[in-house]
Amino acid sequence: MHTAITRRLAVLTAAGGLMLSTASWAATPLQVVQQYMAGWNAHDANQAAMAMDPEVEYYDVTVGESQYGVVVARDNVIRFFMNSFPDLKWQMLDKPVVTRNEVVFRWRFTGTNTGPNIDATVNEGKATGKPISFEGLSLIRVKNNRIVYQGDFYDALSLNKQLGNIK
Repeated sequence: MHTAITRRLAVLTAAGGLMLSTASWAATPLQVVQQYMAGWNAHDANQAAMAMDPEVEYYDVTVGESQYGVVVARDNVIRFFMNSFPDLKWQMLDKPVVTRNEVVFRWRFTGTNTGPNIDATVNEGKATGKPISFEGLSLIRVKNNRIVYQGDFYDALSLNKQLGNIK
């Protein structure tokens, strides 16, 4: 029986992904974050969003207000950045601080703006073609193997200077 279950899991996984219930597999908060970042680095917004709770709160300090819900977070944040920087890379720096349900870590985000400009008011929102590399800090809260809160804190002034959006 064990072999049959293993074979079925392999087939389901190969067929496009498998969502395990929280009762059958418990991930650590760090594993959830690593899975989430893998989706970003695979440039797959849906894969990244699978790590999020349907009611996730996503706070980006430069926006100043939270995005609520996985679809909104996926479309307004994850997909937006992936479209703006199709070659993006999101890298965890140093050793993260991990608690029972939170992960706090420094990161570096790199890419080239070949998609829409992050500031639609500059150059009619057209790509700058400029590379970026900036660092920030994220606080991610996990419950039942899903991200329920993400807060991102970074220097948007530096990012916009690199893009040429401001002098």
